[in-house]
Amino acid sequence: MKQPIQLTVNGQVQEVLVEPRKTLLAVLRDQLQLTGTKEGCSTGDCGACTVLLDGKPVTSCLVLAVQAQGREVATVEGVANGTLHPIQKAMIDLLGFQCGFCTPGFIMSSVALLNRNPNPKEDEIRAALAGNLCRCTGYTKIVEAVKKAAREVRQQKGRKARKKQTRAA
Repeated sequence: MKQPIQLTVNGQVQEVLVEPRKTLLAVLRDQLQLTGTKEGCSTGDCGACTVLLDGKPVTSCLVLAVQAQGREVATVEGVANGTLHPIQKAMIDLLGFQCGFCTPGFIMSSVALLNRNPNPKEDEIRAALAGNLCRCTGYTKIVEAVKKAAREVRQQKGRKARKKQTRAA
């Protein structure tokens, strides 16, 4: 029997009817038409379906949609806010992808990392991306892209802080 749930997806409140056994991944793709989140393994091993749930990366194939009731979900479609997020731009600039199937998951894991740590060391980057698998690349370009994005995130935060100081003066 379907039940109504309400969740905020990419900043917009969504109300959907879901079967209790439906995954968040299925609801995002099939009901909300947010197909950037990919279904890879369906067992939580590949990370292609990574989204942010209340700011934390989760494999949406392992989260029941009913568990997202009243919570915030961010998908790859919501990362760009008028302009590309630094990780999206860096992935393009440094060719941190080949077939691109795993890229949304890597982007979401990277966004979560950069939100909590805008100055990660390489081992922290690799640890944050450990749940994401790519069968095409050697991960080097992906890690380089996260480093480049981190520099841009820090620069953006510095610019915002300077603007705030200027307005206060």
